[in-house]
Amino acid sequence: MASVALSEAEKVYIVHGVQEDLRVDGRGCEDYRCVEVETDVVSNTSGSARVKLGHTDILVGVKAEMGTPKLEKPNEGYLEFFVDCSANATPEFEGRGGDDLGTEIANTLYRIFNNKSSVDLKSLCISPREHCWILYVDVLLLECGGNLFDAISIAVKAALFNTRIPKVRVLEDEEGSKDIELSDDPYDCIRLSVENVPCIVTLCKIGYRHVVDATLQEEACSLASLLVSVTSKGVVTCMRKVGKGSLDPESIFEMMETGKRVGKVLHASLQSLLHKEESLGPKRQKVGFLG
Repeated sequence: MASVALSEAEKVYIVHGVQEDLRVDGRGCEDYRCVEVETDVVSNTSGSARVKLGHTDILVGVKAEMGTPKLEKPNEGYLEFFVDCSANATPEFEGRGGDDLGTEIANTLYRIFNNKSSVDLKSLCISPREHCWILYVDVLLLECGGNLFDAISIAVKAALFNTRIPKVRVLEDEEGSKDIELSDDPYDCIRLSVENVPCIVTLCKIGYRHVVDATLQEEACSLASLLVSVTSKGVVTCMRKVGKGSLDPESIFEMMETGKRVGKVLHASLQSLLHKEESLGPKRQKVGFLG
């Protein structure tokens, strides 16, 4: 992960500020930076989104392709995640420098989506044991400015909200062979319900307190962080500790409660923003560099 070098004086300044609930950029411990979300930014995908969180810039594309269901889940489709850490984000990602981080992020996404309530995978099934929709979720990290996991989870949820999958009819002839007919109408499609798709809230322990949406400088002052996957109803679906430091049980409980509280507000704001953007229709002005 991208890192930044800080002097001891700078670290003391940041840590002491956090203890007083006053961060370097003026935010409180539970405040997010301004989040910019734009959907439908890549034309050759089934759904896409771009999210800017401070100096963190994420682009997500979702591609729906027909495939065969997994043997253990014959009546469900499934999601595949791939994360590419662009060398433009930080020089540390040059060559194969970002591969480990990409694998770590992809594994985290698999974990938070590995439950039946996140996405209705049965709606992706076309014909049990034979055909289903596979959603390939490609995440591109364009710029790294701290709090990657939160920004990526927001972008993935926004891209899935924007995803449109063509309707399919299964026709069976007299001999019993099945034929698949794909709808030509671009508006004749199915949408995924993202109401239960969780978002990640990362809480960084700095001194005796914890903060959400840490900058690169704040991450350099933190020895341990807790990733909490929270649904819109405040239900924790997954937790993961990152960093070399340790967390005591009391801190973990406090961080979970903060994660649930902040996560519910984050979901409400995101859902409101996505519905508002969709209501503008195809004539909305595209503001990103891909517009």
